[in-house]
Amino acid sequence: MPLYEHVFLARQDVSTQQVETLLENFRSILEERGGSVGKTEYWGLKSLAYRIKKNRKAHYALMDIDAPHEAVTELERQMRLSTDIIRFLTVRVDEHDSGPSPMMRRSDRDDRDGRGDRRGGRRDRDFAPRESRDEAEDESASNDKNDKNDKEES
Repeated sequence: MPLYEHVFLARQDVSTQQVETLLENFRSILEERGGSVGKTEYWGLKSLAYRIKKNRKAHYALMDIDAPHEAVTELERQMRLSTDIIRFLTVRVDEHDSGPSPMMRRSDRDDRDGRGDRRGGRRDRDFAPRESRDEAEDESASNDKNDKNDKEES
């Protein structure tokens, strides 16, 4: 049977327990039609990039599905009818990952470097490389000395 990864977003005002109930309902829909659900992951309540149906946040959940196409079609039809589901996406995959999904692997995200080579908070004059700033300061200092020498000579 084909393998699928299915992610859905539930409204922000439903509880975590209700999301778990939705997962069980969707699992039963698939199992009635000859499919099975491997792992399920609840990713939590996260902010959306933009408002969807007046929601700024949503509960994210993932299901690894091994089911015929007809079962997945019925699952998607039930999700379209549900008022608690605001978005879903089903993707066919060659194989399922045995470990946790990238969203659940916190260590990968925590080990990231800062903001790269950004120099937060510095002014435009400080964006020049250090060497050129030193040369510019040396040049301005020598110009000041020359101006003093010129004034003393006159």
